Amino acid sequence: MKQGIFKISLNEKLVDNVYKMVLQGDTSDITACGQFINIQLDGLYLRRPISVCDCDDTSVTIIYKVVGKGTEQMAKMTVGETLDVLTGLGNGYDLSTSGDKPLLLGGGVGVPPLYMLAKKLIASGKKVSVILGFNTASEVFYEQEFKDLGCDVTVTTVDGSYGTKGFVTGAYPEDYTYFYTCGPEPMLKAIYKTAETNGQMSFEERMGCGFGACMGCSCKTIAGYKRICKDGPVMLKEEILWED
Repeated sequence: MKQGIFKISLNEKLVDNVYKMVLQGDTSDITACGQFINIQLDGLYLRRPISVCDCDDTSVTIIYKVVGKGTEQMAKMTVGETLDVLTGLGNGYDLSTSGDKPLLLGGGVGVPPLYMLAKKLIASGKKVSVILGFNTASEVFYEQEFKDLGCDVTVTTVDGSYGTKGFVTGAYPEDYTYFYTCGPEPMLKAIYKTAETNGQMSFEERMGCGFGACMGCSCKTIAGYKRICKDGPVMLKEEILWED
């Protein structure tokens, strides 16, 4: 984990209530797809954890949804402003278990961390399928960006206003070797029950500290409770014990 000051070079609206921000700074502690950063905002006690969508040597891209005071504040920020950011948080995805035909499933703002993952898998010669799930057509984002990487992309909407009607679990390809997913807990539970292979699940969870001190974001596993911020946010399908 590293703390640094990052400068905003882009902050643009993608779709209703969803924004893309690019931050310039030291990204050397971001070492795995699926990690997150933790942003300090003026006047707010707790930092805001946001998953990494993409990064290079000098910048990190995040995509966030406006859901409260912190993200409302972020949406109003302009190019040139700076943010105090903790980087290199969380474990990230393990790419070594993907097989030749990995399947990536994202729901809403669970989509962004899959972008860097898809990029890495494509670069290693994998045939990547991606299913992006949203409630309605006005919420769809990053479909073309995944296609531009070379992914086979399917979009589902709950109301059928765009793409395939229904949930991501109704659009599995005929053949895949492993899955990676990120999204709301009901989606993760559904994938857990219906996926035909093992996989890795990244949890969206409210966090207190963001680095394992407070135990406020625990997940029950076969090895006991694990902290989503420190031991996760990525957990193996086969280790999770769902609580009803």
